[in-house]
Order: sequence, then C-alpha cells, then structure tokens
Amino acid sequence: MSKTEFRLENAYQYNRNSPIRWILSHLFRYPWLPIGVTAAAIINNLAASAMPVYVGKSFDLVMGDEWKTAVLLSFAAYTFGASSLQSIFGLARNYSNEMIAQRIERDTRDELYSSLLGKSQTFHGKQRIGDIMARATNDVRTLNIMFSPGFMLLLDSFISLVVPITFIGFIDSRLLLVPLLFVIAFSIAIHDYARQLNPVSGAMREQFGKMNAGLAESVGGIEVVKGNAQEAQEIRKFVTNAALFRDYFVKQGLIQARYLPLLILSLALGGGFFHAMLLWKADSISLGQLISFMGLMGILRFPTFISIFSFNLVQLGLASSKRILEMINSESDLDENETGINQPIAGDVTFEEVSFGYDGGTVLDGISFTAVSGQTIAIVGETGAGKTTMTRLINRIFDVENGRVLIDNINIRDWNLESLRSQISTIEQDIFLFSRTIAENIAFGQPDATQEAIVQAAKEAQAHDFITSFKDGYDTEIGERGATLSGGQKQRLAIARAFLTNPRILILDDSASAIDSATEDKIQHAMRRISSQRTTFLITHRLSQIRWADKILVLRQGKLVDQGTHEELMKRSNAYQRIFARYD
Repeated sequence: MSKTEFRLENAYQYNRNSPIRWILSHLFRYPWLPIGVTAAAIINNLAASAMPVYVGKSFDLVMGDEWKTAVLLSFAAYTFGASSLQSIFGLARNYSNEMIAQRIERDTRDELYSSLLGKSQTFHGKQRIGDIMARATNDVRTLNIMFSPGFMLLLDSFISLVVPITFIGFIDSRLLLVPLLFVIAFSIAIHDYARQLNPVSGAMREQFGKMNAGLAESVGGIEVVKGNAQEAQEIRKFVTNAALFRDYFVKQGLIQARYLPLLILSLALGGGFFHAMLLWKADSISLGQLISFMGLMGILRFPTFISIFSFNLVQLGLASSKRILEMINSESDLDENETGINQPIAGDVTFEEVSFGYDGGTVLDGISFTAVSGQTIAIVGETGAGKTTMTRLINRIFDVENGRVLIDNINIRDWNLESLRSQISTIEQDIFLFSRTIAENIAFGQPDATQEAIVQAAKEAQAHDFITSFKDGYDTEIGERGATLSGGQKQRLAIARAFLTNPRILILDDSASAIDSATEDKIQHAMRRISSQRTTFLITHRLSQIRWADKILVLRQGKLVDQGTHEELMKRSNAYQRIFARYD
C-alpha cells in the first residue's frame, strides 16, 4: 500500500494492482448486482430466442393437413409470454446495471478524492490542476458509462450470441456449421478491433487531460494573460491541443469505419440461409425449423452491431481507470503515522543540523537553532534563502533529508501527523479562501466554533468592521480564492482564522504585506498578546515586527549565518546589517 499523509478509511479495500482488478474489486463490493444483471440478461435472451422457435412451430402446425386452433393459440400465448418475460427482465437488467454504474462512480469519486487529500504537498506541487480535475470528473464519469450502457451491452451481446446458437443446436446440429464459423470469424475481428482501439482510447484520455490542464491554467491565470497581452498565444496553444484531441477522435472513427463484423454477419446470414435451404430441400429439416433458424440468426445482428459501440465504451473506461489508478497509486512522500504521539504541544522547536532540497538541489544546509515555547522567532534573509521552506519543515509539509526537527524534544516523525498539524497554524502571503461564507472561512480550522468566537477572532484581526459593512455580514459569500476581497481583507480573514484555531505554534509568512501600517499596528498588539501563549515564527520585512522578536535567524543561501536579538545582530552581523539596510 502506498504511503499517504491522511488515509481516510474506506468501507472496502480495493485491489489496486491493475485497472481490471481494481474495477472488479469495485464491482464485487455489490455481488448481488452483477449476479442480478447476469441472471436477468440470460432470462431476457432465453425469452427472445424462444419467440422464433414458437413462430417456426406455428408454421409447421399450419402447414399440416390437420391442426387445431387451440394448439396455435397456445403457441401464440407462449410467444406473448416470452415477449413479456423479455420486457420484464430487460427492465430488471437495465435497473441493476444502472445501480452498478452509479455506485461505482460514487465510490470511485470518493476513493480518488480521499486519495488526493492524503497526498503530500510535494505531490500536489508537481500536478496540473486541470489534469487532476479531468481525472476526477470526466474519467470518473467515463467509468459510469463503461458500465451503463457499455458493460451491460457487452454482457448482453455475449449472451445473445451464445443462447441463439444453443437453440439452433437443439433444432438440428447440422445447422450449427455457419453460426460456429461466424463466431470464429467474429472473435478474430473483434480482437483485432480492440487491439487497434485500445491505444487510441488511452491517448484520447491523456490528450483530454492535457487540454483541460492548459485551459484551467489559462483561466486561473487570466490576469497574467491579459496583463501581458498573451491572449492570442494562449488561444493558439488551446487550439493546438484541441486539434490533437480531434485527431484522436478521427482516428477512432477510421478504426470504426473498418469494422468487419458487420460484413461477416451479412455473409453468415446469406450462407446460413443457403445451407438451411439445402437441408430443407433434402427434407432434413422442416420449413418451420428453417424459419426458426433464420429468426435465431437474426438475433445475432444485435451482438454484431452493438459491439462496435460497447467495445469503444469499455476501452475508454479502461483507459480512464488506468489514469485514475495511476493518481491513486502515486506514492506520497509522507505518512500519517497513525500510531504516533498524540498529545498537546508545549511549543519548544529545535532544528539539529537540518538539510533539505528540491529535486537534488540544496535549499537548506545544516540549520541548527532552538525556539523556546512562548518565544517569537523572526526569520530574515534575501529572496531564495530558504525562509519559507524552513517553516514548512515544522509542520511536515516536507520532511528533512538530513538532521532532525524536534517539537518538545520529540522528533516530528514520531508525532501523529493530524495531531501535529492541528496544533500548528500557518498564514502565508498567498491567502487561500474558499467559495463559502466569511464565517465559514474564519471557522475552517474550527468548524464547531460559536458565532461569538468567530466575531471575537475577526475583531482581533481588525476584520470585523469591513465584514459588517457587507450587506450579509458574516454570511457574505465570497468568490473563489476570495476574488471579491482585497489583498488586505483576505490577509485579515486568514489572521482571524489563525486566532480562532488557537494554535500552539503560529507561522506568519509575510502575512501582513497587504495591510496598511495603522491596521498592522492594531493586529500586532493582538499578536503580541497571544504570542506569549505560543511559539511564533515570523517571516517579514517589516522592521516594527522584527524588532520585538525574541530571536532573529539570519539565513543566507540556505545556511544559518547568525542568530540573536536585533541589538546583538546589529553589533556583530554584517549579513544582518546588509539585510536590515534594505528594509524600510
């Protein structure tokens, strides 16, 4: 089993060794449904094949010298009964199969969503959102269509191939010659058709993901696109991707245009009729049996015709399942450590010779320091010095490559990850807000918070006034990522969210960059009041915040070159003096 940060328990453990096994494990979660579909399909086709048999018997009856109306009526009744059974069990088959399709789509969506939530930040940092969305929406939906109508048609076509030929064998075994030759040729043609279609279906799904990812990036970065007048270039990229997607559809159409089973069926119908007429002329079979034989041969039209459609749906479903399973099986860099330490954090943080890098490059090298509970630690350094990366090692967004990070003298790898992160709050410059109400965004980390607590947190973050200026106040719906708010308003909401969660360790990464000085002063007073109750890591260029830090860490090119108070560093650290000189 692949590692995961947060493994949400499934009611059923799926086999993820291959796409087919994975699909079957989903299917057999509801064993009575596929059994019901199969049983209903068998009865449906038995009834359908019985009708031409009774029609043939009726012809033999009326062709005789003496026949009774009652017998003819009984054949008519049998035919009507068979038709009724076909309709009833066809409905039962369709209903059961639709139940399978809807449940598998729901379960797959739940499984994929849980898996995505459990992946590490490293994983998500390498993914294209559009491609993830394509897999979570279009590919999952394709699985539904693969079962309904794809799987149902494939199963029904197989049974409607076996049952009529079996009935033909009961009429006269000599009549099996042409149907069996048809089955052999049909199987070879279908195998060749599936062989050609499979790579095209897979490439089509991959290209859809790329096209969707490019579209999502262009729309998500529309401000950058327009700001740099790159609309025409983005249109060209999308048109190119769309053209490739179209080309795969055309290639699929060409494969379908060369679909041979329909030609093979036409030859089989002609050859079968000729062979049956020879047997009738030799008095080996009756006219009624010939009519029944041709009626049963006519049923073979369904599996022959529908296979061009059902095989395409199944191939697309298998291609989609492969893409979904690839994402689910992608290993995360972290594990949840469910049996790890789960207790309140005091707030002591220690780095011991910590090193870390991305993709082979070094970002942090040999970092060592200690932060005592209640202290405020300011982190300063030039752009790219590793300030943000260092704070992300504290809550295990990333894991150290060398050295150790300790919280309360316990290696963070030994903590239960959920317990660890629930007591650490991070506010970054790039604030993410959800398309929900303001109150829900503030209470995101504490969904059970009271309205009074939400309002108090907003007041401390100097957000209450602008919130109440809205018509709906705290019930105001904000746009995706807080698009309807200014940068300063978003940052104050994020600060309110942090205040409400009451974390033991608070990380502020340039969290007041979009806030005016007067508002910042008020927020600082609130921060200072709560800072004595927790350990605070502060990344900022504001001197007013750096000055009151208990300890300042000076980073340069991934190394900790000095640490101390503002006064100490101003006296002895040239690196700090150069950085300080740049700050206003």
